[in-house]
Amino acid sequence: MFVTAIEDALRTGEIDIAVHSLKDLPTSGPPDLSLAAVPVRADPRDVVIARDRGGWRGLRAGDRVGTSSPRRDAFLKALVPDIVCAEIRGNVDTRLRKVRDGEYDATVLAAAGLRRLLIPFGEDEALALDVFPPAPGQGALAVQMRADHALFATVRASLDDRATHDAVDAEREVLRLAGASCVLPLGTYGRSEHGEIVVDAAIATDTGIRRAHARGTKPSEVAREIAEALGVMAHA
Repeated sequence: MFVTAIEDALRTGEIDIAVHSLKDLPTSGPPDLSLAAVPVRADPRDVVIARDRGGWRGLRAGDRVGTSSPRRDAFLKALVPDIVCAEIRGNVDTRLRKVRDGEYDATVLAAAGLRRLLIPFGEDEALALDVFPPAPGQGALAVQMRADHALFATVRASLDDRATHDAVDAEREVLRLAGASCVLPLGTYGRSEHGEIVVDAAIATDTGIRRAHARGTKPSEVAREIAEALGVMAHA
């Protein structure tokens, strides 16, 4: 609903530019609005903030971890099988308070959000990208404008980082091919290496975590290879 309200303000001319967290945007955008730019990505990792600040390695069987993400739930249980993941709501400060107050033993938050709020965390609290890939687009911002706006090209030239844009396009295309469901326990991490788009991805299944790796020059082709390897091709 929040994204829709901002998009409506773009359409009416109340605002000229919208800035979203990219992972909040649907994979198929409205035809009258366009993604003008994706700036350089912030830290895409997830972070486990525990009451004792011991990171995921300090979690023990029976610990109650607050997360409303099926991906974080599944991937964390793969690391610490006997924890209890329970739904948690509220902004970052609210979630951290609930951990401090003992409602939960830990919670999982995006590193980018913590950094933007100037909340410090240790490297031992962050989850490695190769083990715990983030949600598609996590850590990236999306600059959205009306497609016919006179300053569209200027904003793109000023703010867009092509390597980041291509990488997150590949991540989001994997999600689209998989059905674009927010309950899918899917993680993807794309980046640029030596002029190629490289994507690592993982999905939780009934038999464990299935992983895939692909590289290439076109986001759509890399995404298709990942989706086929993960067995999540819901849409052509």
